[in-house]
Amino acid sequence: MPTLSTDVSTEELRLRRELAAVYRLVAHFRMTDLIFTHISVRLPGPEHHFLINPYGLLFEEITASNLVKIGLSGHPVEETPHPVNPAGFVIHSAIHAARPDARCVLHTHTRAGCAVAAQEEGLLPLNQISMEFYGRLGYHSYEGVALNLAEQRRLVADLGGHPAMILRNHGLLTVGTTPAQAFLRMYYLDKACEIQTTAAAGGAKLVLPDPDTCELTARQLTGEAHDSDLQDDKAYDLAWAALLRLVDRIAPGYKD
Repeated sequence: MPTLSTDVSTEELRLRRELAAVYRLVAHFRMTDLIFTHISVRLPGPEHHFLINPYGLLFEEITASNLVKIGLSGHPVEETPHPVNPAGFVIHSAIHAARPDARCVLHTHTRAGCAVAAQEEGLLPLNQISMEFYGRLGYHSYEGVALNLAEQRRLVADLGGHPAMILRNHGLLTVGTTPAQAFLRMYYLDKACEIQTTAAAGGAKLVLPDPDTCELTARQLTGEAHDSDLQDDKAYDLAWAALLRLVDRIAPGYKD
């Protein structure tokens, strides 16, 4: 286990703390599945090393120092008392290797996410929150627990260039250039699934906006070019700063 004050670079220390904060936030917002599911971040450098959770710890127990550094082979590259979830290696290493922009990969098994993953139509643009992912969401068919390396090629192909993916009969996955971006995408993807399951449970006919409105809203929410009168390019940065203040209050030990 590294001694953070002496054994890691300034950049690795920053990424360890940001990733540990994401683990604590996922726990706080009840998006965990005991010790299962995983969040990873790629470290700078040509080695393709990335940090992932120590298999066996609850997300609320994860700190900057106990994150495990592994390579694309799935084996730790530093001494650690913790094993690595093999399914986490299969999913995360494939995406990190194929998508240089996917520096952080976040996977969950939330109730709402799993429910929508079992629905034939997938995520519907029922609400402004859902429309962030309009036309920007991949789908991957279920192949069993992700323990077969041959599945990696299909995972990568199904994700394509999208920021998020629904794993059919399984759960949700988001990627980001930073842990903050991957978390905020997951927060809203899961929220979109909650809205859909709640709306469907009511039994009333659902109203879907027209495709042009859905596309405009997606562009407004993702920061892509759009013709609206005003722009909001600070929303995600402000939201992440607020979340860091939250995690500093509820779990200050994450930085250790």
